[in-house]
Amino acid sequence: MSILFKGRKVSARNVKVNPIQRLFMFLTDHVRQAVNSLGELYRTPFASLMTIGVLGFSLTLPSTLYILVKNTEQISEQWQQASEISLFLYDNVSEANAQQLITRLSVWDEIESVSYISADDALDEFQTVSGLGDAIAYLDQNPLPAVVLVIPTSKHATPTNAAVLLDKLRQEREVEIGKLDIEWLERLYALLDIAKELVFLLAILLFFAVVLIIGNTIRLNILNKRDEILVMKLVGATDAFIQRPFMYTGFWFGILGGIMAWLTVSVILWWIGWSLESFMRLYQVQLDITGMKGSALAVMLLISVALGLIGSMLSVNRHVKEIEPE
Repeated sequence: MSILFKGRKVSARNVKVNPIQRLFMFLTDHVRQAVNSLGELYRTPFASLMTIGVLGFSLTLPSTLYILVKNTEQISEQWQQASEISLFLYDNVSEANAQQLITRLSVWDEIESVSYISADDALDEFQTVSGLGDAIAYLDQNPLPAVVLVIPTSKHATPTNAAVLLDKLRQEREVEIGKLDIEWLERLYALLDIAKELVFLLAILLFFAVVLIIGNTIRLNILNKRDEILVMKLVGATDAFIQRPFMYTGFWFGILGGIMAWLTVSVILWWIGWSLESFMRLYQVQLDITGMKGSALAVMLLISVALGLIGSMLSVNRHVKEIEPE
C-alpha cells in the first residue's frame, strides 16, 4: 500500500472480475504501454536512432561474416574433384580385371562415381597436354599405368574421411599406388574453423557492448522520469507496472535494430556479390550467396530483441527499485 493510503480503511466493495475480463484488461494495458513506449522513441528521434544504429551495426558485422563463412563452406562442397582419389593399377592387371574392380567399387556407400582410364588413353592425354608428342613417339612401350578415378560422396569428401577411404582402397589387390591430393582442402577447412571461432568471439563482444549501451540508455530514461516514478509509487504503482514501459522500450530497440541489421547485411552482400561472382568464375564455381531469407530476418530479430530486453532488464531491476519516496 502506498504512503498516501497508509492507515486508511478501504470502504469500497470488492468488485468481482472474471478471468476473461482480467485477461482482456491485462492485454489492453500491455498494448497501451507498448504503444506509449513507441511514442517515446518517436518524440526523441535523434537519441533513438543513435541507439538503434548501434544495435543494428553491431549485428551487421558478425552476421555478414557468418553468412560469408557458410557460403564458403557450400562452395568448398562443389570442389569435390579436390578429393578425387587416383588409383594406379599394376602393369599386369588386364582390362577385364580393371572392370571387375570398377564394379566392386561402384557399390560402395562411400563412393559417388568411378571412372576408368586405360594406359593407352592416359598416354594420349599426356601427349596432348604436355606437348611432347614427337618425343613420346620414340618410346618403345607405354610407361603409364591404367588409372581408376574415384570420387567420394559429399559425406566422405572431407579431408579426414577421404584419407580413410584412400587407405581402404589401397588394400585392393589390383591397386599399386593410391594418391589423394587434398592438402589445400585441409588448409581451407582449417581456415574456415578459425573464421567460425573469430565470428563467434566477435559476436559475443559486440552483443555484450549492445547490452551495456541499451542498459545505459534505459538508465538515462529512468533518471529523466524520476519525479514521475516517485509519484506513481506514492499512489500505489508496483515496480512491475513501472518497469513495463522501459522493457517495451528495449523491445522496440531490438525490433528496429534487427530490421536495420537485416537491411544493411542485404545491401552489403548485394554490393560485394558482383566482385565475388567474377572471382569465382575464375575457378569455374557457381556462386549464389544465400542466407538472407526470411529465416535470417527471424533470427536477427530474435537476437536483437533478446539483447534489448536483457539490457532493459538489467537497468530497470536496479534503478527503478532505488527510486523510493521518503
